[in-house]
Amino acid sequence: MAVSGGSIRRSSTGRWRTVDIVVASVIAVAFGVVFWGWGNLWTATGGAFTFFPPAQAVIYGVWLLPAVLGGLVIRRPGAALYCETLATVVSALLGTAWGGLVIPQGMVQGLGAELVFAVFLYRRFTLPVALLAGAGAGLAAAVWDTVAYYAGTEWVSFRLPMILITAASAAVVAGAGGFALTGALARTGVLDRFPSGRERAAV
Repeated sequence: MAVSGGSIRRSSTGRWRTVDIVVASVIAVAFGVVFWGWGNLWTATGGAFTFFPPAQAVIYGVWLLPAVLGGLVIRRPGAALYCETLATVVSALLGTAWGGLVIPQGMVQGLGAELVFAVFLYRRFTLPVALLAGAGAGLAAAVWDTVAYYAGTEWVSFRLPMILITAASAAVVAGAGGFALTGALARTGVLDRFPSGRERAAV
């Protein structure tokens, strides 16, 4: 284990412990409920963005929080994908306007964040990495949306702005928000069985 630039770098065995599965599942289920509520908010606020529909993507980032948070807390290969996918399964069971289509969408979103953590070999969990993971999830989500929901729209006036706004929202809300939430949880002591909790005392 090494301390560098204010963050602990720790090699991951890749082996999930029971506590990893339990905590990742708690994160996912909690956000699955949030997703259900956020879907209702998305539908309700659609009319407020008629002046420029792609601007609604500014509130998209909440849907990507469990991917980043799960990756930052669990720090195991597959954590981002697991948390995001399970959260969408829970939201689908609760009922969404998009039905079961949100499940493969969640897998794509989780994979976007997962790839960023993988690039850093699951050893760096700094704010810049969290921002990149959020943006990665956002780009994956936006590309999915352009194919699944907005295939008939124009690129310049709709799809490209939507992609950029989604990525920015994801970087700020899911990336920075996930990083801040991880720190807040660590300070309470609930993450002491995880590197993300123990590093607060080691840095």
